[in-house]
Amino acid sequence: MPVPPPNRIPWPPLIYVTAAVLAVLLNEAFPGPAWFDRALGAGIGWGAMLLGLGLDLAAMLTMRSRRANILPHRSATALVTTGVFAWSRNPIYLGNTLLLAGAAMAFGNPWFLPAALLAAVAVTRLAIEREEAHLAALFGAGWDAYRRRTARWFGRRGGT
Repeated sequence: MPVPPPNRIPWPPLIYVTAAVLAVLLNEAFPGPAWFDRALGAGIGWGAMLLGLGLDLAAMLTMRSRRANILPHRSATALVTTGVFAWSRNPIYLGNTLLLAGAAMAFGNPWFLPAALLAAVAVTRLAIEREEAHLAALFGAGWDAYRRRTARWFGRRGGT
């Protein structure tokens, strides 16, 4: 019996785009405090956004090299554990979260900070948890070993 896909709806891009749009709309209606302007941390913000974009691109290239499906509502075709996946099980979602958080400082819009946090929580609940169950069903012991050594969002764990 084939393993069903993790989701029928591609939640992650919908969540991150919605979070960004809401941050922009909220800032129009309720601008942030005067001290939270672009000059304060524009460099840090653009740096975070570039780091996020770099993570996204590195993850996509790694997945492409392994011929792994990248669409979040389609079945996995490979278990990718190398490259940026060696220190984050979700480098694309981490990259997207950094893009939103960086946008707060780059554009002087503090609403991007709670938007980034809420998007990360929503993606965890609606996508990551289902994707992990899907990967466990497809890849069994290989997935378990990877899950034990690599953190969901960032960092290495103990174990083999």
